[in-house]
Formats: sequence, structure tokens, C-alpha cells
Amino acid sequence: MVRILVDSSSDIRIDEIRQKGYLFVPVTITIGEKSYVDGVDLERNAFFEMLTQGCDFPKTAQPSPQAFLEHFQKIKEAGDELVCILLSSELSGTCQSALLAKSIADYDGIYIVDSLTATYTIKVMADYAAKLAGQGMSGADIAGRLEALKSRVKVIAALNTLEYLQKGGRLSKTAAIIGEMANIKPVITVTEEGKIGVLGKCIGKNKAISFIAKHLEALRIDPAFPVYSIFSYGTQNCELFEEKLAADGISVTERLQIGATIGTHIGPEAFGLIYVTAENVG
Repeated sequence: MVRILVDSSSDIRIDEIRQKGYLFVPVTITIGEKSYVDGVDLERNAFFEMLTQGCDFPKTAQPSPQAFLEHFQKIKEAGDELVCILLSSELSGTCQSALLAKSIADYDGIYIVDSLTATYTIKVMADYAAKLAGQGMSGADIAGRLEALKSRVKVIAALNTLEYLQKGGRLSKTAAIIGEMANIKPVITVTEEGKIGVLGKCIGKNKAISFIAKHLEALRIDPAFPVYSIFSYGTQNCELFEEKLAADGISVTERLQIGATIGTHIGPEAFGLIYVTAENVG
């Protein structure tokens, strides 16, 4: 039997994880003196309310090797295989923790896939892996398919504020102040190298929506995979974005809320799209 494991940066809700039988390793979020288990005891709107109400800036802690090892040992004892689809190694040490745990478990039936991405792009990959497992494919073959797929699974998003990039140390305070004064809405993605990349700097949300729409015009989306609109906190911007997508003939499968691991850095009123490009299309 092939099992699937994800970490909480995938933003898959815990009830869906249980329903699908995925194994799950959470990130720890610390706000002030209190620590929370992302996806388990930290409700998303409650998190964003704490984030925006002037509480201490959240700190995220990658899962320990022990968190993975507990799952790996059980998989080994059962003689099953496990495909782990994890947050980009360029954004976190989560993959390194998993690789260390695998070396301790000393079991060849564990496959670590560095997604080189984040949030619901990992969900797309996990659901695809589960589909392949249901068809009887081996763990090694599934991992190979995911390696081939991951450069086609894309996320593009517009941020409503630069405040949280600055608080998280990813932007200087001066740049954030200038950007806020100019009403700059950066459009970001995760590059094929697994890093955060800036595609554009738009003045106002309407320009950001138009920028993303124009970017998507040059692409061919693979209809075999779902298309997810995503938002952080507050759906107004996302709803306007979906209206533009519909006018351009892009059908959204579902609207999904970003969780705390990624939401810490992008802040409220962010919006974007998860999609898969057709093969041989950039």
C-alpha cells in the first residue's frame, strides 16, 4: 500500500486530510507566549485576526525529524510505501528534517518529494499522487511522476499590503513604507527553483488583477487538474478576481483559504490562483 504524507504548509484542512487518509506533519506557530499546531488548533480567521490586531508577529518552526520518524517507523513496520510531498527546501528546512528521519528509519520505501512550492500547489500534487496510488502505481513511480509534474504546478498571487513581508524580514522597512505610500500591490509566484519571485509591482488591486489576467493569457491551463482561487483573510479582492477570470473563460474549481504558515508573510486580503500548465508550456 502506498500512503501520502504532507506538511501543514500544504494548507489542506485537517478534516480533508483525515477523509483522504493522508499522513500529516504540522508546522508550529508561536504568537507571543503561546504555540499552536498549524492546521489543528489554530483556526484560520482567528489567526489572521491576531495577525492584524497588533499581536506579536508569528514565528514558524519547521517540523522536527522526530515528527517524521514516528510516521516512517509505522510505515516500515507495516511494509507499506510512503510518498512525502513537502514545502520547498528553499523556503524551509522541512525537507531536510524528513531526509534525516528517513536515514534514521533506514527504509527504502519512503520517497521524499521536494515540491519546490507551497500552499495548495502541494494539495494538487498530493491528490494526483493519491489518484496514482489508487491505480496501483508504486511509490517510486508516483514520486517520479511528481518530479515531472512539479514544474507545471503554479501559484500566482497579489498581496494587498507589504507590511507582513517587512515584519517577516523579507523586505526592508524603507521599501515597505515607500511601497505602501504608492499603493503598490506586488504580484508574486514560487519560481521553478522553489523561491519566492516577484512578477510585477502594480498600483492598486485592479491593476494587479489585470496583470495576473494578462499573465494567464499567455498560458494554456491543463483541464485535467483543478483550478483553485486562493485568499488569505477577507474575500472581497478574491471575488473581484474570480469575476475577471470568469469573463476570461477561466473556471475556478473551488475557492480556498491560505493558512498560517504562508499567511504570516502575505497578510490579509491577498488573492491568487493555483493551476497546472499543459505539458510543454511554460
